[in-house]
Amino acid sequence: MARNPSERLSREERRQLRRDRLNRLLPNALTMLGLCCGLTAVRFGLQDKWEISILLIAAAALLDTLDGRMARLMGGQTELGGQLDSLVDAISFGVAPVMLIYLWSLNNAGGIGWAIAILFVVCSVLRLARFNVASAETDLPAWAGSYFSGVPAPAAAGMVLLPLMLGVETGWEFLRSAWLTLPWTIVISGLMIAPIPTYSFKRIRVPKNLVKVSLAGVALFAAALITEPWLALSALILAFSGSIPFAVLSFRKRQQEEELNPSLNDRKSDNDC
Repeated sequence: MARNPSERLSREERRQLRRDRLNRLLPNALTMLGLCCGLTAVRFGLQDKWEISILLIAAAALLDTLDGRMARLMGGQTELGGQLDSLVDAISFGVAPVMLIYLWSLNNAGGIGWAIAILFVVCSVLRLARFNVASAETDLPAWAGSYFSGVPAPAAAGMVLLPLMLGVETGWEFLRSAWLTLPWTIVISGLMIAPIPTYSFKRIRVPKNLVKVSLAGVALFAAALITEPWLALSALILAFSGSIPFAVLSFRKRQQEEELNPSLNDRKSDNDC
């Protein structure tokens, strides 16, 4: 029996509605998996299973990268997803990593160690709140999207865990000293809220002539991650830390170019993005 065209259209609309719901669900599901990884890292930290804890924080960082990209590709970006992502980041990259450092080292400093742990969480929350406010601004130049203001929370989590990763790899006891981890945690906390530009690697696009080289580099890093995970992760964190001065210089150069010729700078930014 032939169906009315209006009924066929209604059926297609229902399919589209189910597809849209799935597109919104999958990125949020990845976000919640990241939250589970962060909280589970604390559980294994309480059991002194530091290797598993570090890998779970790394998994949370990977999921944090994937959920945003999936939402953009599938057209599932929502205000709820953006707010949920920030709340999860505050736990997975604010609370969880500093709890591991506290259990591993900072607790040896007594109340001061706990105060510094709280400072890290507070700075992480402030950093994420500032990111949310900046994301809502529409009068920023196009090229500004290639930079963050301050060290992003996932990178700060890796940086604050660096002594723990090196300690697991080398067994050097001095890395566990509160005299080292206390000032280190304070520095990383300050870098999160400091108004210094850092690269936003989420917006980097590889030129066509460097695709093969990039794939080879990714394969090399993956092999290193499997064979020497702590050294590979430490090298990645150190590489990001070393990129901060270059990001500052690049940001200032772009600012100067825009002041000299704003319209030309906008065209360059459009081509870069």
